[in-house]
Amino acid sequence: RPLYWTVRCPGLISQSCRNLHSQVWQGKRCRQFLPASAPRPSCLPIPAPRLPVCPSLRLGLDVLDECTGTLAFWLEVREENERRTKEYKTSQMRLVSCIPTQYDYKILIAPSNSPLQYPAHGFSVVPLKITSIPGMLLIIMSYTVKLQWNKDRYLMNQVIEGQGGNVLSLSVTSVEILNKILAKITYTSSIYHLKTTDMAHFIYEDYEAMFPIEIKRPAVPVLYDQGNDINSQVTITTKTFLRYKELRALIKSIRRRYPDMKIIIADDNFDTEKVEGPSIEQYFMPPSQGWFAGRNLAVSQVTTKYFLWVDDDYEFLDQTNIEKFVEIMEAVPDLDVLGGSVDGGRFYFTLEYEEGDEEEGGCLSRNQGGKYHNIPGFDHCFLTDGVVNFFLARTDSVRKVGFDPQLRRVAHSEFFMDGLGKLMVASCNGFAVGHQTRQKNAKYDGFRHPGQTDTEFKLAHHYFKNHLKCVKY
Repeated sequence: RPLYWTVRCPGLISQSCRNLHSQVWQGKRCRQFLPASAPRPSCLPIPAPRLPVCPSLRLGLDVLDECTGTLAFWLEVREENERRTKEYKTSQMRLVSCIPTQYDYKILIAPSNSPLQYPAHGFSVVPLKITSIPGMLLIIMSYTVKLQWNKDRYLMNQVIEGQGGNVLSLSVTSVEILNKILAKITYTSSIYHLKTTDMAHFIYEDYEAMFPIEIKRPAVPVLYDQGNDINSQVTITTKTFLRYKELRALIKSIRRRYPDMKIIIADDNFDTEKVEGPSIEQYFMPPSQGWFAGRNLAVSQVTTKYFLWVDDDYEFLDQTNIEKFVEIMEAVPDLDVLGGSVDGGRFYFTLEYEEGDEEEGGCLSRNQGGKYHNIPGFDHCFLTDGVVNFFLARTDSVRKVGFDPQLRRVAHSEFFMDGLGKLMVASCNGFAVGHQTRQKNAKYDGFRHPGQTDTEFKLAHHYFKNHLKCVKY
């Protein structure tokens, strides 16, 4: 597998040195571009007639001189490239539209049921860039033309009006000429926008076809290197407040199953305590900032593809198997959040939203126990809109929705309300975590259970933020 940087070797070994993992350089002395963080491979001093030529640097790469590389090093690079390619393909699967797979997610050309053939779906352009319009064709089965003039005269009999404008008119002597011109027509958007749509009209006599042109700026992929074990795939996140005893019990239970997995703690206690231990990151907040502010902080520090959310008074069981969570998420790239059960309770729900009019707003209701259908290939999992506070989530997906920091006390369903239509959510049987025996904690309970003022604030907040006139929990 070729590496992604360029090497040219001097003298008699001037052939490409890209496939280094198979050639192992055979002791040849070259100058190679390597990542700045890469270990310096062992070198074999082989005389060379002159210094090698290294014409350019790639982004983020430094120059290491006179190195041959070792087979183990190049195998490690190859494995990283394979993970990178796999991760990129998975990320691209999440970007395609919901067109059946038999269409292969390509541009769909409408067959000429009328004389007009055109791209019916999938034609996308970059803003302000000239792009050829594919598939435009005029098909008239009974049309015959006899050409009796040379090429120059042939071209002189065509009339093209409106080049560079938003209306292009073609008048030619034959369908053959017309289709050659249609094949070379290009489209250029006149305004810059990240994502919008234009509508093209294709007219011949009494026939008219319309097709959409998607104008969008291509996004740079953001990939997560999942490495070779579960610790490089998942980070455990939690928020703690007035429950250090329960938090330490949670961590102890985690370490029995996952001794090396990173744990991120968002802490907004009044009197803070340092939680010691390997692979633990504790972030202190101003006191009593609330549930969602803490979630935002914890998730903002995650560097893995997935994070597992747990409350600070949970406990891991023998059947708490994060690997099974990841297996399903990897197999179903469309999923964003995958919930399990806490003490046997799964607490899943669907949301019904009626948009309403622009003056009064819409209505949102939560249907406890509601679900849609099973995930193909995973009969113990089904799609829904919200799950319990024990879930595995894609880090980038959750960051796009976020947790509203104005909701400080009781706030869980509200995250899934904000994520409605943005997050694909599922619940699975068999992924369990326990709940510690609840201890009396009057100070905590005073914050945990909101008063009338908090409830009224939340309803007023939904009224404006979500443009709702009614909410039913």
